[in-house]
Amino acid sequence: MAENFKKSYRFAYLSSLYITILLTLVQSVFLYTQTQWNFLFIVGFALICYITCFVIIQYRVQKFIYRRVRKIYDDIEMLDVDNIEDKTPVTTDMRTLIKEVEKFAQKRKTEIETLKIREDYRKEFMGNVSHELKTPLFTVQGYILTLLDGAMNDPKILDKYLNRANKGVERLIYIVNDLDMITKLEVGDLNLNYTSFDIVELVQSVFDLYEMKAAKKNIALAFDMNYQNPIMVHADKERIQQVLSNLVVNSIKYGKEDGTTEVSIENLIRNKVIVRVTDNGEGIAQAHIPRLFERFYRVDKSGSRKEGGSGLGLAIVKHIIEAHHERIYVESDYRIGSEFSFTMEKVKKFPVVDVGTKTT
Repeated sequence: MAENFKKSYRFAYLSSLYITILLTLVQSVFLYTQTQWNFLFIVGFALICYITCFVIIQYRVQKFIYRRVRKIYDDIEMLDVDNIEDKTPVTTDMRTLIKEVEKFAQKRKTEIETLKIREDYRKEFMGNVSHELKTPLFTVQGYILTLLDGAMNDPKILDKYLNRANKGVERLIYIVNDLDMITKLEVGDLNLNYTSFDIVELVQSVFDLYEMKAAKKNIALAFDMNYQNPIMVHADKERIQQVLSNLVVNSIKYGKEDGTTEVSIENLIRNKVIVRVTDNGEGIAQAHIPRLFERFYRVDKSGSRKEGGSGLGLAIVKHIIEAHHERIYVESDYRIGSEFSFTMEKVKKFPVVDVGTKTT
């Protein structure tokens, strides 16, 4: 109570005190005697002067300063003015008001900086989308126009160009499907079908699926050890397969000749396992890692496009893992290799396995 009083009426009671002291000193000079009545008169005068000054000053403060302070609060939306009653005293302490205004200014500055970052991101995103879409569109258009100019009369050229145009359309569909999926993941509109499955078996199926792709660069797909017992996890099997596929394909795409892509599955606390996908490929510079999971972000602008892909793979991986309420991590050393890892919920106690030889 005393603290609130001090903050609310500080200006009024200090100003009244100074005026009272000054007037009392002046009055005592004219009535300087040692009689009791003059002493009581001075004390009474000081008391009445103080009360009068306090009431007048506080009234003027409420009428003029209070209204302006309240308008400032209202304008900068720092206080809920609807909750302030007319009779409720508002602090006239300028130091407090300055702090509030500085807080407001800092908040608005942060919001403006965030909006600028988002605007830059939007421009970059739109540029990337247009680039990804116009390449297959122009390819398809080129083949079709060539056929319309007379090439369709040659059966061999007709068949070849139609197949190439179809590949361009397939790439368009691939990009659009990835965009549709990532949009659903971002808005939480993609339903996950949770089941229990063996993560070791799923990794092996991904290895089998991309074995020929890896063989073209002589890259070995391997486990870090021989997992003889199943490791059961609880997740959406189809989506986790998509995560593993994207990570394995990336490791092959950016891996070096005669390299290795290795997957390990380790036990964590709190009923979790962590799956690691490690390669000894090109690696990623530290400057790129913070933006690695952004849509269409490419580390190598020229080489990445030659390798194909929609540029949405890692963004989809991140959103799928986060949709499972899990975490994904990346560690990389440039020209040494990269490791992507993500956590999963396991179904039962992690089995004890014997360390064996790596499978190839």
